[in-house]
Amino acid sequence: MSRNRFIALSLLLDALLLNVGFVLAFLLRFRGELPAFNFDAYLLIAPVITAVYLISAWAYGLYDPERSSDAWTVVRLVGIAVTVSTVLTAAAAFFGGQATASFARATILIAWVLDFVLLVGWRLAFLHFGRIRWPEQRALIIGLGPTAVELAAEMVSRQQWGWNVVGLVDPAIERDCDAPGRIGDFEILGCAPDAARIAAETGANRIVVVSPVALRELVESLVLADEVRVRVDVVPELYEIFIGTVDQIVGDVPLMEITASTVPRYFAAFKRVLDFTLALIILVLVSPILLLAAIGIVLTDGFPVVFRQERVGKNLKPFDVFKLRTMVKDAEKLSGPVLAETDDPRITRVGRFLRTYRIDELPQLVNILNGTMSFVGPRPERPFFVERYLTEIPGYRERFYVKPGVTGLAQVSGGYATTPERKLKYDLIYMYHQDLAMDARIIAETLKVVLTGRGAR
Repeated sequence: MSRNRFIALSLLLDALLLNVGFVLAFLLRFRGELPAFNFDAYLLIAPVITAVYLISAWAYGLYDPERSSDAWTVVRLVGIAVTVSTVLTAAAAFFGGQATASFARATILIAWVLDFVLLVGWRLAFLHFGRIRWPEQRALIIGLGPTAVELAAEMVSRQQWGWNVVGLVDPAIERDCDAPGRIGDFEILGCAPDAARIAAETGANRIVVVSPVALRELVESLVLADEVRVRVDVVPELYEIFIGTVDQIVGDVPLMEITASTVPRYFAAFKRVLDFTLALIILVLVSPILLLAAIGIVLTDGFPVVFRQERVGKNLKPFDVFKLRTMVKDAEKLSGPVLAETDDPRITRVGRFLRTYRIDELPQLVNILNGTMSFVGPRPERPFFVERYLTEIPGYRERFYVKPGVTGLAQVSGGYATTPERKLKYDLIYMYHQDLAMDARIIAETLKVVLTGRGAR
């Protein structure tokens, strides 16, 4: 069975067995009967229950066979997904009013047990009897240390999953490195600067870097320059694990992909609907705060209240971003475009307060509504700086493949004054590892920043 067919089968069986569990729960609760008064309430919200579970299962990786390839992982992820959907089901039944008031609450608890058993059961059966046809993964490993050799051996032991180690590469950055011909069963094919050529000659479609940071930057620069069309993974350090997502574990060695494609279309569409809905609700809720802020700006520094500034968005398309004005009028008339500094004298007294608690960013809800921005993504920059960074910072163009955001991983992890080079690293981590859970974490950290005023200038 191909990977895509496994995903389709998983969606179909999950949707079917989830509802089978609820029907059985009703039969148990009402001693073999399905009373219309109670069962009709379930039928009314069954599509919502199904959608909530499928989204939860997707968010926790149950439709990614590489992330759910052992029994314990299946049990853990299914348990989380079923629990999340059960809680939301209970909430839907509670807030559904008269139409769902007859949904027996005990049935929901019974269904949790049955759904867990059914959904775990079919997956464990598939792990034992089924087989996914994996595409061949011809791996070139950069590194000669114990971890590299261990990883290569683990890959060889997983040949039934498509793994094939073409060889090792000496991590030395000198082209004339004097490396031995073999380490154990694995041939040493050359040195790090020749990794792209070696990958092309051996037909490798995956490079795994087990090496110092400097060497990783070498490989990343090749990938970003489109000089090598292979998947590149790194064996992450603790810091990278904290802020990113481990995509795969081979034996005891975690791998983090740095060349993953950006989000699929269905995720982008779902995120757009969520962005629009939340932005509309929040805009209504914060309108009194915006009114008070506008009055404060007018009383201390006059009009205008709203500041419009051209920024560069997705696919390098320019757009106007909206903010409350926090600087004196014509702040850049003489200096031209400059980045804000700590204790910037151009910032007004009211403006400093608005910046401290990020109130000046609230008008960007309008940008979210019109589709030029999202809640979470790389922060949009001005054309003047984008043109400069595109020529000075390798890989800077990558960040424009996704929609910019009001907040992002760079803002909550790196602080306001982080250098553009460091912000780019955070942006790329988010772009290639984003999911709903990461968005939620970033928004939670942003709220913490707003409440404490940390990092403002």
